[in-house]
Amino acid sequence: MTKPALDDLSYDQLRQLVGLVDHDISADPFPVTGLDAVVFTAGNATQTAWFYQAAFGMDLVAYSGPETGNPDHKSFVLRSGAARFVINGGVRPDSPLLDHHRRHGDGVTDLALAVSDVDKCVEHARAQGAAILEEPHDVSDADGTVRLAALATYGETRHTLVDRSRYSGPYLPGYQARQNTVTRPPDAPKRLFQAVDHCVGNVELGKMDYWVDWYHRVMGFVNMAEFIGDDIATEYSALMSKVVSNGNHRVKFPLNEPAVAKKKSQIDEYLEFYGGPGCQHIALATSDIVATVSAMRAAGVEFLDTPDSYYDDPELARRIGEVRLPIQTLKQHRILVDRDEDGYLLQIFTKPIGDRPTVFFELIERHGSLGFGKGNFKALFEAIEREQERRGNL
Repeated sequence: MTKPALDDLSYDQLRQLVGLVDHDISADPFPVTGLDAVVFTAGNATQTAWFYQAAFGMDLVAYSGPETGNPDHKSFVLRSGAARFVINGGVRPDSPLLDHHRRHGDGVTDLALAVSDVDKCVEHARAQGAAILEEPHDVSDADGTVRLAALATYGETRHTLVDRSRYSGPYLPGYQARQNTVTRPPDAPKRLFQAVDHCVGNVELGKMDYWVDWYHRVMGFVNMAEFIGDDIATEYSALMSKVVSNGNHRVKFPLNEPAVAKKKSQIDEYLEFYGGPGCQHIALATSDIVATVSAMRAAGVEFLDTPDSYYDDPELARRIGEVRLPIQTLKQHRILVDRDEDGYLLQIFTKPIGDRPTVFFELIERHGSLGFGKGNFKALFEAIEREQERRGNL
């Protein structure tokens, strides 16, 4: 089993954080070893990079822009443990990034995948009919060589395939190392989250199974979970979801589509305001959800509220059993809890972080559970509906 380099996180720590399972990657036709980066397009990359440093506690590690010989756009690379965000913003008026932003607003353009053999992956993807956006090629500088290619997936989202095994630089050739532009208090936690747990994609009605099959055929991903019918439904709205992952569960992609209901679902709202399919939310794995939520709230991040009735229901204690935090602490911080056959998890969701009601984040602390909080779906979607109603979009 391949054990990826994770900065100062051990493989066993990552295994606990995101629920890894044993897997022999040598048998994979499409050998994904992890999520290389979540790449965003932003209307103002400079300010967005500052926001992720100040509010999410991320470290600025690399930069590319006009000052480094890249005249078209600015690109900021941020890290938190094994999680890497790349924030891109157009500089010139005719930049394709600005065209993308006019269509979609701030959002995820690329879920880049770390792979052990770019050429093998592309050969398999081509045989399965995938659209190849970039053929395998090398980019180099004094720090070595990175092999890259790119595939098209739902909407205008892409998967860049990255093999950086021969590279020692801060991100990619052409990027220069940078340090934080935000000064943190001396008692601030080293980091607020350690890894990306999963990335959720929203697709049109009737397209979920198409993309599930695409990930099966093209990337050799396997099914982890399926939620349909009453699993994800309230009085007013509903959706359907299936979860695919690579063999060791390091990369997990839930895929959602709307379901017919009385009113507009969160998926319908996303598709309308994003202008089509895309990545709806990113789940961030933390080892101390209370400390993370407290720090992010203090920095101005807004979270969905959960009514007192969720915590006061005597069935909650029976359903979840013994967990590391008392229910009163969960109630104080509005953290949700769920248990399955493998263990339990704690989770909470931010409100949309941009002007459009599209992209948001989840914080998740796993204790053995490999699930996604099925027992919390009704409470979560009712909270989302309350926000939709306030925006006039329910």
